[in-house]
Order: sequence, then C-alpha cells, then structure tokens
Amino acid sequence: MGNTVTCCVSPDASPKLSRGAGAAGPERRLDAYEAAAGDAVLAAAEPKEADSGGEGPHLQHISDREFPDDLAMESNPSDHPRASTIFLSKSQTDVREKRKSNHINHLSPGQLTKKYSSCSTIFIDDSTVSQPNLRSTIKCVTLAIYYHIKNRDSDRSLDIFDEKSHPLTRDDVPDDYFKHDPDHKHIYRFVRTLFSAAQLTAECAIVTLVYLERLLTYAEIDICPSNWKRIVLGAILLASKVWDDQAVWNVDYCQILKDITVEDMNEMERHFLELLQFNINVPASVYAKYYFDLRSLADDNNLSFLLEPLSKERAQKLEAISRLCEDKYKDLSKAAMRRSFSADNLVGIRRSNAILS
Repeated sequence: MGNTVTCCVSPDASPKLSRGAGAAGPERRLDAYEAAAGDAVLAAAEPKEADSGGEGPHLQHISDREFPDDLAMESNPSDHPRASTIFLSKSQTDVREKRKSNHINHLSPGQLTKKYSSCSTIFIDDSTVSQPNLRSTIKCVTLAIYYHIKNRDSDRSLDIFDEKSHPLTRDDVPDDYFKHDPDHKHIYRFVRTLFSAAQLTAECAIVTLVYLERLLTYAEIDICPSNWKRIVLGAILLASKVWDDQAVWNVDYCQILKDITVEDMNEMERHFLELLQFNINVPASVYAKYYFDLRSLADDNNLSFLLEPLSKERAQKLEAISRLCEDKYKDLSKAAMRRSFSADNLVGIRRSNAILS
C-alpha cells in the first residue's frame, strides 16, 4: 500500500491484478516488481525519449492552461489586476495636450483650490476604496465614459445597442445622431438620474465601468454617440443586480425611463450577458485598480474630492475601523493555520510527552 512502483508505474503489478492471477507465486511477483522498478528507472533516466515516442497520453500542465503572455493581460483589463485600464490610457492623450498647450502659451493653472496637509492640519476626503463618495465617483465614471467616446478607435456597434433601432424615448431620433459626441455634463446627468432614482451606491458605479470595458473588449465594439446610452444602461442594470442585495427590477427602470418597455430591457440584458460570456465576476483586486485609476483620472482633470480637516472624532472613528479590520484578518489567519499545516512546518510543532502509568 502506497508503493509507487507497484501500484502506479506498472499496471501488471497492481494488487488487484495479482490477486486475480491466482497461480503467480512469490518469486514471480518479485520478478514483476523488479522489472517494473527497472522500467521506472529507465523512464526517469530518459524523459525526452519517452515524450517523443508518443506512446502514453500527454497531460497538460496546469500552468500551460493559464494566460502567461502579456498580450492576453493587456487585452482584458477588466479581468486582470495588472492590466492597465482602457479609460486611463485614452485620457492621457488629452491630458498631455492640455499640459503642452499651457506650457507653450504660458498659462497659469489659475487659483490653487487644492488643499494640502501641514504639521498642524491634515486634510482628508470621505472617499475610500470600501466606501467611495457617490457624487465624486459618478463624476469620475462619467468622465471615463466621455473619454471612451471621444477617443474611440472606430464606430463598431451592434443593433441591440443602437438608439435608432431601440429608442429610449418617443422623441424622434435625428438623422445625424451618430455624428455628435456628448459632453461630460450630458453623460453625468443621464447617469446621475438613474443612480438617484434607483438609489444605487458608488460601488455600483465602479462595477458599471468594469462591465462596460469588459463588454468593449469581449464584443470588440466601440462606445459611440449612437449606442452609449443603451450600453451604459445595460451595464448599470447588470451591476445593480450583481452588487446590491436588493436589486432594482427591470420594470423599475421602465418607470424611470417612461418610454422603454420591459421586453426591450430583458432583451438587452440577455444580449449583454451573452456578450460578456456570462462573466460577471469582479475580483477585489480589479475593483481596487479601477477605484485608484478613477482617482488618478480626477487628479489629471482637476476633479478634486471634497477635503475636510481631520477632526478628533473622525480620527477616533478611523482608528476604530482600522483596529476592527486588523482583528478580523488576524482571526482569519489563525483559522487558516489551524485548518492545515505544511510539511515544512512540522519541525516547529511542539509535541507533548506521553506519561505511561
């Protein structure tokens, strides 16, 4: 039992097969064991010849089934935490041009409105990765959508997201609706209306942006003036159902957008999921990456978060939250250590002496 050579290497040396033979004596079984051991030594000594022969089945290593190449990571920023977000790279072009123009024209940035901490006063905002500020987060997300539309590569789209084929209002869609890019304020008002009416959270806005970029990557389409409203609506619809415990139903969105039907919402949601290949998972590392990239986007575009001096009461509150999280992670690490031990740590385990009476 547990003999690797007899049970795993040679099928003829299996205990079940030897018991079924019946006539095999100890000497015959010993010869079979020695032959199997000799075959195992030869196979270990010549691994290249065994692989090139193609006699046995080739088992793929688990690392070969992953995505080790950088190309796969760069093409899926909503799945991999180390891949750069699309909206931040698209915004860098405008940021560089704005800085270059200010430098050439010797334009001053104007009155400094950003507050800086000192030895006596610490300024912090009320937005954290676990509890972002709703208003600031929506502004940053809509600015990311604005840069997606402005700096798009082409106008690839699908009929399910086309506003001419599936209008959100009863008003006539103009013939040149696909030519005019919406400004940031227009996108912000549209998203803010949905979040305010449906009472959605700031975390839902970040997940909305993750689903939006995942859709553009998986479906190989662009967000443009003809489809941005329906794509954003579908991403918000899906993010609210995945993130919030009490999700907003499709019929509730029909009450917010008076002229859209439930059948249209259901069809758009079904197509959205199929284009995402039903991948609605958002790892914590990806969520944190999008949050901090949105903050970088806000700094590049002078969208300052509301800063307030750190008071004594708020400092005590932050310290209590930090201590609570620290105790929680300590309990989790202790539970993980009690569950299993590595063979390398067996030396450090203390053993009690047995008392024989």
